[in-house]
Amino acid sequence: MSRKIAERTEMPKQAPEARRTNFSEVALGLDPESAMREARRCIQCKTRPCTTGCPVEVDIPEFIALIAEGKFDEAAAKIKEKNSLPAICGRVCPQESQCESLCTLGKKFEPVAIGALERFAADWASNRAAEVGRACGETCACAGDPHLSAECECASKACDLDSRGCAPHSEARLPGARVGVIGSGPAGLTCAADLALKGYKVDMFESLHDTGGVLRYGIPEFRLPKSIVDEEVEYVRSLGVRIFTNVVVGLTLDVGEMLDSGDYQALFIATGAGLPYFLGVPGENLNGVYSANEFLTRVNLMKAYMFPEYDTPVNIGSKVAVVGAGNVAMDSARTSLRLGAEEVKIVYRRSRAEMPARLEEIENAEEEGVEMMLLTNPVRIVSDGHGGVGGMECIRMELGEPDASGRRRPVPVEGSEFFVDVDTVIVAVGQGPNPLLTQRTGDLELNRRGNIEVHDEYGATSIPGVWAGGDIVTGAATVISAMGAGKRAARGIDKWLRSKS
Repeated sequence: MSRKIAERTEMPKQAPEARRTNFSEVALGLDPESAMREARRCIQCKTRPCTTGCPVEVDIPEFIALIAEGKFDEAAAKIKEKNSLPAICGRVCPQESQCESLCTLGKKFEPVAIGALERFAADWASNRAAEVGRACGETCACAGDPHLSAECECASKACDLDSRGCAPHSEARLPGARVGVIGSGPAGLTCAADLALKGYKVDMFESLHDTGGVLRYGIPEFRLPKSIVDEEVEYVRSLGVRIFTNVVVGLTLDVGEMLDSGDYQALFIATGAGLPYFLGVPGENLNGVYSANEFLTRVNLMKAYMFPEYDTPVNIGSKVAVVGAGNVAMDSARTSLRLGAEEVKIVYRRSRAEMPARLEEIENAEEEGVEMMLLTNPVRIVSDGHGGVGGMECIRMELGEPDASGRRRPVPVEGSEFFVDVDTVIVAVGQGPNPLLTQRTGDLELNRRGNIEVHDEYGATSIPGVWAGGDIVTGAATVISAMGAGKRAARGIDKWLRSKS
């Protein structure tokens, strides 16, 4: 096999010493030449194993082949046939454990950089749409969209979009049928887009003042810029989806009433996992102790990333400990550095081999100066005498037999307690379902953790006409797994509504 196929094209990044001081995107994306070179590494194998690893069923070899030929617009359109949020997936999807892990080339060499190529195609289409909009004097919503009419709606009618293979919008299978989608995160956006493309009227309800769910409030700007989220949400809106913010279903609206009134023939619940878990140790009520959920939400929704030199809305200390080792923990640690913390430590009770975060995020954090304190567990958080954090007492751990998760169980080492000098503690040990909707919907079957029980592959719940998917069903998981649940739910809702008609 040639050297060109063997060598993977790595995406350029900001230098660590520069990026730890700003909130600009770390990964800089591929240029056209690099994207074509990487795409040509794909051997276009007949078995196409990479496609089976994609929860949203993207035709991976097809879009890669188009990039290899320099047909970037067509590649973006090919992805959009299955994935409504490609610019997001290209940035935050754990491709290394999904499509790329099954790449045939990866058996002997590095797998094809599928995620980087998806991001390239999505960004190319977005930039192309912006250029078309500037040329026409207004934004062209149909640029790079395989589902909207090929006839450009721009004022000058000068856009050449026919080459992108745009198809007319689907005819409604059930005229008048309307579906409510509760939650505007990745599962909700995907379900809403797929239903709209099937011809249904869709209303989406978001409890916060802005859309995107975890995409907007849970992922830092340097990993997923808010402008990207805005663009992807606007695409979903362009399909005809109506979006209502500041609506808390379970308080403002009632699930039963939404169905009984006849306003909605089906509902999809995608409210995510927004209830943080804590350590249960003394001192967690001190000032300077945050849940990662609260911390990242403050930074994102209150735009602390735009004004890191000010103390509000997040008052970060100089010495930060982040408890946990998932992607949320890495996000919290790296955000703390950018807000001015001098020292940031990841405190994790297991070893490096058990860390659940993506390897890329662990490496990025270490490059930026985050210290890993492994086999370490907090015992208590100590007061500074004024209501704030004065330090944290920890204990050394060792690994025993595997527990229910399959990972070796951490066991305290007797007499190994020690003190860590910190003034801020961020707890990133997971989160559960927000009970506002589930506890106010009496016939909705829940499991012992408070997640919604589903009864088939589509996410049908115990209430006829109601589906659920994403973190509200599985617990905290990945963006792409939530999107896969949204896609399956749209398929199930369509099948059910047609059977009822």
